[in-house]
Amino acid sequence: MAAEAAVPALPNSGGGGAGTPSGTVPVLFCFSVFARPSSVPHGAGYELLIQKFLSLYGDQLDMHRKFVVQLFAEEWGQYVDLPKGFAVSERCKVRLVPLQIQLTTLGNLTPSSTVFFCCDMQERFRPAIKYFGDIISVGQRLLQGARILGIPVIVTEQYPKGLGSTVQEIDLTGVKLVLPKTKFSMVLPEVEAALAEIPGVRSVVLFGVETSCLMKMIFEQSSSANCSELSCQLIILQNSLVV
Repeated sequence: MAAEAAVPALPNSGGGGAGTPSGTVPVLFCFSVFARPSSVPHGAGYELLIQKFLSLYGDQLDMHRKFVVQLFAEEWGQYVDLPKGFAVSERCKVRLVPLQIQLTTLGNLTPSSTVFFCCDMQERFRPAIKYFGDIISVGQRLLQGARILGIPVIVTEQYPKGLGSTVQEIDLTGVKLVLPKTKFSMVLPEVEAALAEIPGVRSVVLFGVETSCLMKMIFEQSSSANCSELSCQLIILQNSLVV
């Protein structure tokens, strides 16, 4: 992204505008031939704009490509690359532009050799676990990213008859497997069989509750003969959030 351009002067929207919640700013999000009005919190930066683009156009984005966010500058009468440190302060128009560079990795992960494990994000844990709402929010984004990137997802539920099913906010559309269990670890025969069906798996992104279940899973997965070459990246979504 270009980082040197000053933030272009934009017409003052006079606050949130009609029909816009207090503290938010109307933004027109453009992608390809589409233009969809929405709003973001005042002061929103690059990351929040990307999240909004994903929520509006996620099913149409090829996440194996790099994208650049551009801002419409009245001064130039055209879009310019989003300036470094940009924060939304008034009504504006942004667009997402795909570049020709293909993304073959996700950080140190490759989507084609990665599996997501969602552990026991169930209703009965809601009142017992601090920041459970935030944990759900991060889990939602992880599952949305998995759908976009085509990463298989395996979900477990600890004794669902007593602890309830996965919370309704977590969209399990398209997941590979949802399994009940009665032990801490997710390493079940059905899970091992599902992993065996996915060629070349080298990384697992593990998230959910509770920490004891996640750690048990790591220890068993690390010692599994079938997973001796598996590199396990842990995302713990209890008490602390690592994204």
